[in-house]
Amino acid sequence: MSTSTAPTSSDASDLRVGVIGLGFAGTTHLDAFTALPGATVVALSGQEPARLAELAESRGVPETYADWEDLVARDDLDIVSIGVPNALHHPIAVAALRSGKHVFCEKPLATTADLAAEMVEAATAADRVLEVAYNHRRRADVAYLARYLTEEPIGRVYHSRASWLRRQGVPGIDSWFTNKAAAGGGPLIDLGSHVLDIALSLLGEPRVTHVSAVAYNELGRAGRGGSSGGGPVSSRSTHAFDVEDFASALLRFEDGGSLHLEASWASYSKAHEDISVELLGSEGGVRLHVDNYNTEGTVTIYRDVAGAPTIERPAVQVPAGHHQSVIAEFLDTIRAGETAGGELRFAGHHGEYALHRSRVIDAAYASAAAGHELEVPA
Repeated sequence: MSTSTAPTSSDASDLRVGVIGLGFAGTTHLDAFTALPGATVVALSGQEPARLAELAESRGVPETYADWEDLVARDDLDIVSIGVPNALHHPIAVAALRSGKHVFCEKPLATTADLAAEMVEAATAADRVLEVAYNHRRRADVAYLARYLTEEPIGRVYHSRASWLRRQGVPGIDSWFTNKAAAGGGPLIDLGSHVLDIALSLLGEPRVTHVSAVAYNELGRAGRGGSSGGGPVSSRSTHAFDVEDFASALLRFEDGGSLHLEASWASYSKAHEDISVELLGSEGGVRLHVDNYNTEGTVTIYRDVAGAPTIERPAVQVPAGHHQSVIAEFLDTIRAGETAGGELRFAGHHGEYALHRSRVIDAAYASAAAGHELEVPA
């Protein structure tokens, strides 16, 4: 079913976007596409009628749909943006890609690596861009570290640490987030995938070959650790809490390096969010530490100068807008694929890097269940 509001002003050359999802992710995608030049949101889909109508009215979206299938079936869309529970990423993305549309998908790519691989295969076959909302690597402090590591190498990085830890932050104990079938896992796939992405991007995309992991559900299953805040969550319902609330993994790289990855929604530890990525090199070290979403003092550099240990804390401001940055890059990638002959070529932008992250997370869950180290499929 479709309803209409006053259409938004747009240029005929704008990329036409359909957004699916009305919760925090979907609304964030909607606002980013609406704010950026060169794109126009022409359709919105979701199953909460009142919120669907409110968002369409306030953002000037002319067409709305209760069912995502009806939105994807439109033949005038260039892009489908997916901001719904994880289990829906795969069916929506595959349908959109096979119909010739580019896809922007909330992370993770899918609930399992096998499903993520099917999404990448669909993007490759259709030669359409498949991008994932790994927005935290677009933070100004992460970008600063990426430039620093290029300009001032710290030698061989032999070990790294990446963590996103919460004292009390289960995102809705009675929501789809805590149901394995709907979410694919708990904080490791939800938060850990973000810091894994930051670490791998800073390290130059080394391939993870082996994982040894543990996972626990001590507080969540007892009904403790629930978040007291957060934005609206789509598709709330009562589920069994059958995902972890804490996970830890040792990752081994093909180049001989390693990474310790941790993620928690709930633990008796610091009283708020603690995000950290640290690289240990043979000639120096760097650390990103975001304590309770701080926007200043998040970067530390460790070196020896004249044989003496030094600590440098560069002044790096971190403005908001990471979601908008990743979507802006997505739009740029689509435009850059236009050749002089008018054909589109998007090799290298079919979601391959996100698939590797899904394989690593999958292997971590499998290792935790098996109780020993496992190989990560290539």
